[in-house]
Formats: sequence, structure tokens, C-alpha cells
Amino acid sequence: MSTELLMDAFERIRDAVHPAVNGLSLEELAFRLDAESNSIAWLVWHLTRIQDDHGAELAGSEQVWRENGWVERFDLPLDTADTGYGHGPDESVKVVAPGPLLLGYFEDVHETTMRYVRSLEETDLTRVVDASWDPPVTVSIRLVSVIADDLQHVGQAAYLRGILQRR
Repeated sequence: MSTELLMDAFERIRDAVHPAVNGLSLEELAFRLDAESNSIAWLVWHLTRIQDDHGAELAGSEQVWRENGWVERFDLPLDTADTGYGHGPDESVKVVAPGPLLLGYFEDVHETTMRYVRSLEETDLTRVVDASWDPPVTVSIRLVSVIADDLQHVGQAAYLRGILQRR
């Protein structure tokens, strides 16, 4: 079934997020290769925000970010609706957070995503959610897009961690 494949993909994201973050100090999570690049904290926050934002839209629910108080816990100097999409260096440097906070938010979003995906029937996957594209974006296409984006960003975070560990 397609939902099992999607759940496996989201679990693989989870399996990569924890090793990218666990055990790093606040300074290490905020490390950037140069003034134009993103930190591990920003990458993990952003991939989680995108999963939360897109998943909530698909499910027709409130984002975990607001509903479960993560926006207040992070207390970032950004708009509360910000997902990091389109951030330049001046915005991305503002995302500083300790590992347990990043992982707590990620886990909350992950569980919400998994509940949503488990609830889907095969016919739900073909529902069009954005007809402005050619071909139109369906639930399955949107979920695969989130998976692809999340895997790219967690790969970047793992790469940064590797650089930190070699220093």
C-alpha cells in the first residue's frame, strides 16, 4: 500500500534527524560554514516547519507549531507563521535552539504526520490540493515533495555535523 511506503520514508527522515542533532552544543548547532550558509539548527527547524505546515494544510488542521506551544518555546525573533522558506542569511542566523527543543518539536510533528498518513486511504492520495500546477498537485505528490525536501535538509545537517566532528 502507498501509505506504508510514505510512512517508511518519513521514518527514514526521523532516523537521520536524531543523529544529526544528538549531543551537539548550542554553539555547534548554530555553526555555519560561512556567513551565507545555514546551521544545523536552522536546517532541522526548517525541515520540521515545512513538514508541519504542509501536513497541517493537507489534514485541514492547525500546525503543531502553534497548537502545541512550540512557537512560544522557541521564542524566535521571526514571524510566528515563518517556516524558513525563502530565508536568507540574515533570517536563518536567527534560528538558534538547543537539541532537545529541536528534537521535541520534530518528534511532535513526526507523530502528527504519521497519524495523518496512517489515516489515508489509497483514494485520498489522488485528491488534488493545488490545481494551479500542471499536472495538478495531489496529496501523494505533496507528501513526496515534503519527504524530498526534508531528506535534502537532513543530509545537509549531517554533512555539517561531519565537518564539526573533523575539526
